Amino acid sequence: MSGGVVAIDGPSASGKSSTARAVAEALGFAHLDSGSLYRGVTLVAIREATRRGLDQTRVVDTLGPEAILRAAEDRGLMLQSDGVGFAAYLEGEPAEEALRSAEVTAQVSAIAAIPVVREWVNSRLRAMVRAGQDVVVDGRDIGTVVFPDADLKVFLTASPQARAGRRISQRGLAAHPEHLDAEAAALAARDHADSTRPVAPLKPARDAIHLDTTSMDFAEQVRFIVDRALPIFDRR
Repeated sequence: MSGGVVAIDGPSASGKSSTARAVAEALGFAHLDSGSLYRGVTLVAIREATRRGLDQTRVVDTLGPEAILRAAEDRGLMLQSDGVGFAAYLEGEPAEEALRSAEVTAQVSAIAAIPVVREWVNSRLRAMVRAGQDVVVDGRDIGTVVFPDADLKVFLTASPQARAGRRISQRGLAAHPEHLDAEAAALAARDHADSTRPVAPLKPARDAIHLDTTSMDFAEQVRFIVDRALPIFDRR
């Protein structure tokens, strides 16, 4: 590695991306969201299947990994600086809003489990650090696979109910009990898929700091990480 790396891993709706972005801003680093690239590849696959008149609901089986990655290259999927960090661009346009669609969410886990897709994404993340960029990176295998030598590793967690409530609030909906139960079940299914996949499963690095944010507010969890990062990077 050349640049400094803070790796923040954790399950869905644990607040990785928002926390990583705030930590990056506090440290003067750039924020890298690995999930944006996986979602970008998924969006490309859905659009490519649509263009070809093929089934959009099982894009991995419909197109195959090589065709999906060729389409991603052809459509110019990349991360570009947005001031604080890097946002996904597709065909020269910002794609972040489209990446959060229900269609993408339903298939991104399957796309992210493909070894060649993971290596495609990882190579782009590593290239930025090799170029000397100091980064805060969030994902599910950042501290275990992508940057095993990261300067600081944090594994972010929260209770299923807390995570479900946050996800529902992001959608602008009221957190009724039935909605919480349904969302918690969906998150549990995603956690199981991510933690049992044969390639780069979701798990904390052995040297990661575990941070349960169930009873913490956002500013507290950001400060917790920043306070542990500053002494490390002050010594570099």
